[in-house]
Amino acid sequence: MPPVKVVVVGSANMDLIGLCPHLPAPGETVLGTGFEMACGGKGANQAVACARLGAVTFFVCRLGKDSFGDLLEENLRKEGIRTDAVVRDSEMPSGVALIFVDSKGQNQILVAPGSNGRLSPSDWQGKEEVWKGADALLLQLEIPVETVAAALHRAREEGALTVLNAAPFRPLPQHIWSQVSVCVVNEKEAEAFTGVPVAEPNDAVTAGQWFLARGTDAVVVTLGEKGSVLVLKDSYTVFPAFAVNAVDATAAGDAFCGALTVRLAEKAPLTDALPFANAAGALACTRLGAQPSLPTRQEVETFLKERTAS
Repeated sequence: MPPVKVVVVGSANMDLIGLCPHLPAPGETVLGTGFEMACGGKGANQAVACARLGAVTFFVCRLGKDSFGDLLEENLRKEGIRTDAVVRDSEMPSGVALIFVDSKGQNQILVAPGSNGRLSPSDWQGKEEVWKGADALLLQLEIPVETVAAALHRAREEGALTVLNAAPFRPLPQHIWSQVSVCVVNEKEAEAFTGVPVAEPNDAVTAGQWFLARGTDAVVVTLGEKGSVLVLKDSYTVFPAFAVNAVDATAAGDAFCGALTVRLAEKAPLTDALPFANAAGALACTRLGAQPSLPTRQEVETFLKERTAS
């Protein structure tokens, strides 16, 4: 079976990571225990996740003409990602994320979008190779909403499956939801969109109905250590999380979304794709950094075999 083709449209950032014993409270200065710099951004993370899991991956993004942009583009190419629609912006700097990670692996993130905020449909105009034969599109919300809508429309024209990781939360126009095959949100994002506090799987089911009522085909609500919940019009399924020694949860959601998209592009049913995605997310928690933590296909499959055998 030839590898599937996934198009990822989204953000790319340079992550500046500070390690600390606990996350700072408002007005508090915390003496850090270390510092790392790594390529990140939800879009780039998810593109790397898809590539490492075996998909032919095209990434549409906008980088500044600066040293961070050079490093980010070089890293994409090193990962084997097609950069036909990577645009270098001479007016805005590359995006930057400031990340604090505590001793338990929990994090706080502040993103300065920079050139990500100028990503537009014109950036892929005339680049039909990006879309031709695409099996799936994966999107996030660190780019302009108008660009998200245009990418969904273009993917639908190609007959591709569409996966929207609706993160970070921002209000979306009604017409977007009906263009989404699968929407992925965590508990905080689900609550922000629907107004339903989500702490348990039953809450996720209630919140999921909000997205379905607006035209989305399926909803996945991730609940961290409580796993993930697949919500369909007439049913729901809870998929338990895998227990691991967490070091840094920064890109766990991106690993999850990339893995889910690749397996769905491979025509796997949602009930098979979700355990695969949970495994990828769990593995990402065991390593520091965003893209450095993203697992390969072999690592995910080995992890699943070991957990199934135990």
